[in-house]
Amino acid sequence: MKSLHSYHSYRSGGLAYLFGGHKPSNLHKWGPGVRDVYALHYIVSGKGKLETRSKTFSLQAGESFVIFPDEEVYYYPDPHDPWEYVWVEFTGEEAAQLLSLIGMVPDKPIAAQAPDHLQSSFYLSWNAEARSFEKMRADAKLRLLLSYYLEYFADETTAAPTDYVSLAKKYIAQHFWKSTITVAEIVHAVNIERSYLFRLFKEATGMSVSGYLASYRIQRACELLRSSNLSIKSVAYSVGYKDQLYFSKAFKKATSYTPSEYMMLHRSSEQER
Repeated sequence: MKSLHSYHSYRSGGLAYLFGGHKPSNLHKWGPGVRDVYALHYIVSGKGKLETRSKTFSLQAGESFVIFPDEEVYYYPDPHDPWEYVWVEFTGEEAAQLLSLIGMVPDKPIAAQAPDHLQSSFYLSWNAEARSFEKMRADAKLRLLLSYYLEYFADETTAAPTDYVSLAKKYIAQHFWKSTITVAEIVHAVNIERSYLFRLFKEATGMSVSGYLASYRIQRACELLRSSNLSIKSVAYSVGYKDQLYFSKAFKKATSYTPSEYMMLHRSSEQER
């Protein structure tokens, strides 16, 4: 039961697949009414219409539409050429943001013609009794499906400009433990001109890229010295220093304490509580 509980905790996060299916060509219609989930539809063949927010959208094969939670909708097939479609239902905190990047919002819940291969990407896991690992894979495939929509329909007008400083910080947070990491490597990963990144970084943090890397390493070392039973040698190695003596000098310069003094100070504080 523990693993199942952990899995449900995982699924309550940013994006989770719920259900899906295939509707063959027929005169099925739905609404007007509201749903409490997101439902993305891809029209395989035929035609139909979607009514929402006092607007009517005419749709045909290759196009897509999405139902948003708590938005009243009414959708129905063309009586002379009824649509066939596939769909997926999902939920999560990331859903609205991802759909907005695609350009699908409650006022405009449609996407234009898409490549045929999108249809196969909708077949995730339609078994209500799917096991945990199958549902996890379905979540991953849902994200892959939305990535295709982002590739084909990215709304450049709403996309935020690239935050190069955040990208550099993220790269440092993921790779600070490598003793071989260099500023040149960080610049290459962010993929902009070196002097431009330096200027942006200085404006945002007041530090150089190398200064931020050194500060981040010391910060992580402080956390490990406070909360772990690792030796100073292991702490040094864990934050990117192969030389324990060099680490001790850098740590004292940054904190006014040697690693041993810092560790004993905080262990004493914990014991007094």
